[in-house]
Amino acid sequence: MKLLHIILLSIAFLFMIPSCSPSKSPDQIAIARIDSLFTSLYPADEPGAAVLILKGDSIIFNQGYGLADMETKTPVDGKTFFNIASVSKQFSAVALMMLEQEKKLSLDDPVSKFFPHFTAPFFKEINLRHLLSHTSGIPDSRPRHDRQFTLTATDESSYAYMEKLQTLNFAPGTAYEYMNPTFQLMYTIIEQCSGQSFDDFMRERIFIPSGMSESTYFEADKFIPRMAHGYLPDKEGGFREYDYGEETFFATKADGGLYTSVEEFALWEKALRNNTLIPAHTKEEAHTSKIAIPDIPYTGYGYGWFIQEKPDFPKKVYHTGNNGGFQIFAGRFPDPQILVLIFATRNDRNREDLAEKVDQIMKTAGWLD
Repeated sequence: MKLLHIILLSIAFLFMIPSCSPSKSPDQIAIARIDSLFTSLYPADEPGAAVLILKGDSIIFNQGYGLADMETKTPVDGKTFFNIASVSKQFSAVALMMLEQEKKLSLDDPVSKFFPHFTAPFFKEINLRHLLSHTSGIPDSRPRHDRQFTLTATDESSYAYMEKLQTLNFAPGTAYEYMNPTFQLMYTIIEQCSGQSFDDFMRERIFIPSGMSESTYFEADKFIPRMAHGYLPDKEGGFREYDYGEETFFATKADGGLYTSVEEFALWEKALRNNTLIPAHTKEEAHTSKIAIPDIPYTGYGYGWFIQEKPDFPKKVYHTGNNGGFQIFAGRFPDPQILVLIFATRNDRNREDLAEKVDQIMKTAGWLD
């Protein structure tokens, strides 16, 4: 009986000992949920994605999933270089705003000031603000019937059709229509007003001051460090490469030709926060909607950014990019200073749904308060 009593007391004592495994914090739970989400969508042996979250001054999530190059089996990580497609537009927009600060141009300048050989009188009515906000009314009349042209076209050759353009889709400033050629015009405007080549200006005045030492614009024979390729699923259940040489207008720069990594893009975010390149009031102007976008709820377009102001969420300033197999998302919450980057080498995932799921996880964790 005495032995039985000792055994029973020992069992009772064990049940009174608290667990040695502490419960996870909301931050740890959120990070685990985000990791699980992307692990399920980007298998290790298929085209993948780099995901980075910057919260305040700290990178709290930086993971690679899947492959950057299917031939070499190189995995994606935070240093992989992606073509960020139309997310490049914000860099051209900031360049114009920098040049305005230096009084080398005004955003109220008409397009005709920079392109006097454009014959239509409406180019005197279209100004740089219209170009920046996709409200110019200029149609996309690039010669898509010429396959070789579309595969190798530069900014200048892409917008050349505007010299003889005689009609607009709508009066300038009255409607929104997303238009790549109007950003391609900025390639020449930046060169004219800066006195430098587009690439030199962007590298010396934007990338280097931001700490983006390796970021660069695509050219067919240019070396790009740790370069990823874009892929599409094929009919045999595998993947085929789909970037330069397979997709049209891959070689233009001002509207979508930048290669960078999530880690270098995080430095761009810090440069914007710190007003390194443009002052706070200019940045706020760029991050203010100029026109509503009818088919995207709660969303308008500023100067180079989409602006989302959804109920129960802080203001989100973001952009998406698609080019070949690349699928890109870069979203920033200016207050409370959170950046979310999803750079993928495949475009068969629902990016908008994915970004929404990440937002919900962050909201549940209290990161967006």
